[in-house]
Amino acid sequence: MTQPKTDPRVLRTRRLIMDSFIELSAKKEFKDITIKDITTEAMINRATFYYHFEDIYDLLEKALSEVLLVNLNEDVYNTDKLNEEVLISIFTAITNFQKSLSNRCHRGYEDTIARIIREQLEIIFYKMLVKQTTMEDNEAPKINSVILSWGLYGASVEWKRTGMKIPPEKFIKSAIPYLLSGIELGSNS
Repeated sequence: MTQPKTDPRVLRTRRLIMDSFIELSAKKEFKDITIKDITTEAMINRATFYYHFEDIYDLLEKALSEVLLVNLNEDVYNTDKLNEEVLISIFTAITNFQKSLSNRCHRGYEDTIARIIREQLEIIFYKMLVKQTTMEDNEAPKINSVILSWGLYGASVEWKRTGMKIPPEKFIKSAIPYLLSGIELGSNS
């Protein structure tokens, strides 16, 4: 009989696999990490690994999503309004996430990281915009959340590209009035 995926033992094993993967990724490049490396580090067998994850790419995606969500403090984006404080907090979380990854030499899967960041941001922005708009049109919050997610992600890439000299809060501050005026225009139409 298989255990349900919410069983505490199953959750502990899943966490152990993710932690082992993150530990290994601090020592070697993603392309060099094998499932055998992970199962050895976690002291589990291959069948256990495949019970939790389809393959190493599935593990990568889920581990990165979890790390990002921890950085994106849920209390901040569960607020009712998308405001300056929330945008600064989200931008800071993204830049912290990218900094922590760049310290681990995660070359080779930047596209996956970019997609995960944008998808998570899109979900967060969509939930917030739906809560604060009076529009019957569900497409507007969707489109705005896509634009905001790409915009903040793009700004974080630019921040990183320019050497991360300016604190992220200061870097994004000048763009916030434009982001917020677009949101306000969209919610008043």
